[in-house]
Amino acid sequence: MMPDLGKYAVAVLGSYLATAVLVAALVGLSLWQSARMKRALAEVEARQEKSDG
Repeated sequence: MMPDLGKYAVAVLGSYLATAVLVAALVGLSLWQSARMKRALAEVEARQEKSDG
């Protein structure tokens, strides 16, 4: 299933691992920022409703 990488196995697998970690970090950061912005938007909307009503 996995090709023979020879003497480059450590470098190739390390690169794959680093890429997977970076992609996971970017996804996590995006989800965290999205949740933060949703909370901020909800707070602003709540303040507007209080001042309008």
